[in-house]
Amino acid sequence: MNVFPDFDSLGGIGDLKVVIGALLTIILIVAVLMIIICAIIWAIATSTGNPSMSAKGRGGVFVAVGAAALAGCGVAWINWLISLGEQL
Repeated sequence: MNVFPDFDSLGGIGDLKVVIGALLTIILIVAVLMIIICAIIWAIATSTGNPSMSAKGRGGVFVAVGAAALAGCGVAWINWLISLGEQL
């Protein structure tokens, strides 16, 4: 009895790459928009002397930068997982 690998086991991987790429693109766009909005709020609140709103704007900038970094790393991670799955 001969055993052969199933070369069609990752047949829908192209569709998965498209969906994940689209989702990560949307996440990056929203993160960049949030960086811009929160930076504007942070600057205006700081210049007007509102420490509470300034802290919220600063926190928003840091969270948005973290989200953008994680989304960027997500692309590399997904590509690594797909290439690992093709080797198995």
